[in-house]
Amino acid sequence: MQFFNRSFAGLFAFCAILLLCHSDLFSQERGLQKRHGDEIMVCGQLYRIGTPVKLWLDPGGFDAYRTDRRFSSLEERKWSRIVEDMKSGKVDFVTKPQEVNPDRYGLRYEKDATQHFSTAELDQIRGGGWSIDLLRNKVDQFVLHFDVCGTSAQCFYILHDRRGLSVHFMLDVDGTIYQTLDLKERAWHATKSNDRSIGIEIANIGAYSLNDRSKPFEKWYRKDEQGKTFLIFPETVRGRNTLVQQTLRPRKNEPVVGSIRDKQYEQYDFTQQQYDALAKLTAALCDIFPEMKSDAPRSPDKRIIEHTLTDEQWASFGGILGHFHVQTNKTDPGPAFDWEYYLEEVRKQQQLISPRR
Repeated sequence: MQFFNRSFAGLFAFCAILLLCHSDLFSQERGLQKRHGDEIMVCGQLYRIGTPVKLWLDPGGFDAYRTDRRFSSLEERKWSRIVEDMKSGKVDFVTKPQEVNPDRYGLRYEKDATQHFSTAELDQIRGGGWSIDLLRNKVDQFVLHFDVCGTSAQCFYILHDRRGLSVHFMLDVDGTIYQTLDLKERAWHATKSNDRSIGIEIANIGAYSLNDRSKPFEKWYRKDEQGKTFLIFPETVRGRNTLVQQTLRPRKNEPVVGSIRDKQYEQYDFTQQQYDALAKLTAALCDIFPEMKSDAPRSPDKRIIEHTLTDEQWASFGGILGHFHVQTNKTDPGPAFDWEYYLEEVRKQQQLISPRR
């Protein structure tokens, strides 16, 4: 009996310790929680990618769910004013903000939803209830754009406030990633690829034909005393205040000349910070979406295709695309984008992800 009492007392003490630890843990988890600052969001769930990310929910983020203008006076911000400006020709909304629907995004496969979803699935997703498994079956492309704006803040102003479009991610010149929508949404960035793709606008002033005298390189690039090129930011550009405090350089010191659809273009390369962040984001997306392979369209001789894909090539390809692979009137991400270096960095990041499995 004495042994039983001692055993019972020991068990009681052990249970009390467990309860105390659990209570302490519970008390620590209650209340507002902070993010780590490197998460992207997919179907409401957070995935850490190892590089700074600002969600649309964060201070300083860019929210593509909003129906008003981000950069305007209070009087000018409302959607009703946007419609008025559209009718008067003051804004160039390519989607023409619908008088009955001010959204700048939509449902994936909305035009032929009944062909892509069962009745139960359609009821689920219309209520915002995308599961990651369901989304994985629908998304298999990642489309790369340059923004021709130079900064992500300027990009959001043009894309959202002026043109009525959207994109899932923006990548600033300092490597900061901005996510504007949950990946479950159909963003408006790449015409026929919108249903099955995720899009990113990479801050870069763009590519120009060799005889184009309007290219703005002198407004955006200078050389220091050592002859090394660095970025400058015109005072009228949004987002410059946080970027001008840093010395940011294109990865290559001189403009790159290259061919897209057999035409020569000139462009300054992206920054090393952009390549680093883009590789980590891409590896994460390829992990989340298994049908998205970590490669770009290639010709039989294994070179990256420099032309717009045929309908058959596009339909059968799951992976990473340039905007020019999707549309015949586009050149982004441009001839300066180093595809092979980028893809090699993506694969290195994938190897770091694999041991976590």
